[in-house]
Amino acid sequence: MAVTDQEDLAGRLWSLCHVLRDDGIVYHKYLSELTYLLFLKNAKQLGVEAEIPKGCRWDDLLDARGAGMLGFYRKLLTRLGEDVSDENLRSIFSFPTTVFSHDENLNKVVNGIQAINWHVCDRDALGLIYESLLERNATEARSGSGQYFTPRPLVNTMVSVMKPQDKEIIQDPAVGTGGFLIAAHRYSSQQSLQHRRYQGIEIERDTFRLCLMNLYLHGMNGRVIHGDALTIDSEGLPEADLILANPPFGVSTGGARKRREDLPHPTGNKQLAFLQYISLAIAPGGRAAVVVPDNVLFEPGVGTQVRQYLIEKLDLHTILRLPTGIFYAPGVRTHVLFFNKPTSEQPVSDKLWIYDLRTGMPVFSKRKALQDDDFKDFIKSFGDDSYGRSPRTESVRFKSFSKDDVRARKYDLDIRWAEEETSEDDPDLADLLAQMDDALTDARVALSEISTIISGTDISIDSIISNRDLDVTP
Repeated sequence: MAVTDQEDLAGRLWSLCHVLRDDGIVYHKYLSELTYLLFLKNAKQLGVEAEIPKGCRWDDLLDARGAGMLGFYRKLLTRLGEDVSDENLRSIFSFPTTVFSHDENLNKVVNGIQAINWHVCDRDALGLIYESLLERNATEARSGSGQYFTPRPLVNTMVSVMKPQDKEIIQDPAVGTGGFLIAAHRYSSQQSLQHRRYQGIEIERDTFRLCLMNLYLHGMNGRVIHGDALTIDSEGLPEADLILANPPFGVSTGGARKRREDLPHPTGNKQLAFLQYISLAIAPGGRAAVVVPDNVLFEPGVGTQVRQYLIEKLDLHTILRLPTGIFYAPGVRTHVLFFNKPTSEQPVSDKLWIYDLRTGMPVFSKRKALQDDDFKDFIKSFGDDSYGRSPRTESVRFKSFSKDDVRARKYDLDIRWAEEETSEDDPDLADLLAQMDDALTDARVALSEISTIISGTDISIDSIISNRDLDVTP
């Protein structure tokens, strides 16, 4: 199936979300709902229809079209969450809820899915279509976790330089919808590697469901836990040979669940906590590539202690300074940290290399998306050795600093050597217009979603806007 056909089919499926908007369903809820329906529709083609109890299959749903269809669908989902024998499939349907409110809208979406010619899609094509839907969810909804959706070119680059090997355990402790694991699986398949083990942890239930479906459609047998890596949920996982991650940004809200007690430096900063978890979760001789926001490089206190640990106890050898605007959350700037957990027999780098892919680069946005080609020089500069031990040459963008230099800076890793000549703080007119247009689009979408949610009430958008300065404090 051609790439253009896959994109067209994904576009047709995504367009059905406008039907669900009539039921007050926002983008990310639509994709979770679509996961149920796509699996039922393609179960026979995937060779797993026998796993689905009789009376709960796609043809049964088609037969139920009309009045009472929604009630039938709700009961169907409940049975699938209880009676499917395959554990992964049962997890996809665990604690199912439908956000449809009317028979007519469910009927219209089911008819829309039924009208598509699915026979031209093999399993690989279905996986790529689903990936495309996940990316649309991030770029068009741009709310919640979608703000931090890791762009595919960055994922591919991190996998490319980390080079997954045969028989390795590959983990993502903030797995999201599974992008890193799928990219690692794709790389391994291209290298004809046969024995890999994938594991992940995801805290948000709907995202966990999307991840399971994503892995399933790609034919991957991975272990994904619904839980929090920073609690005892992760303690049963074996040590990983390779960790690829983009942990959630922000500060912990202080939930009641007990945190892991083995993190050396307790902190409410999620990124610093995840870095400590990752340092413990890597097997001796393993390696990691982790996306972090800029403040991790210079935050004092626990931040300094964590950076010192990465330099002195582990082997932080490379930092990639990423361009501005590659994440959909406004103002987020990031780096990738590459580090190893050396054994006593393995050499430790005496230098820290930093590649600056931000200075002199445009501000990226939805209209000016990051591309694989943007990372070509970094991949070449990094070298073939996934532990960062290849011979390296300095360039305008790639500089080395001795570990003594780092110690003299008291482990402040926000090291710059060039004036930021371009548009980070002063973008050109085209970039400004693109950002303004994106912001207006987001505002229109938000207003539309609010309008849908409050339909049928006495509240109006006009009243909200006209009373925006009203003090509603009790």
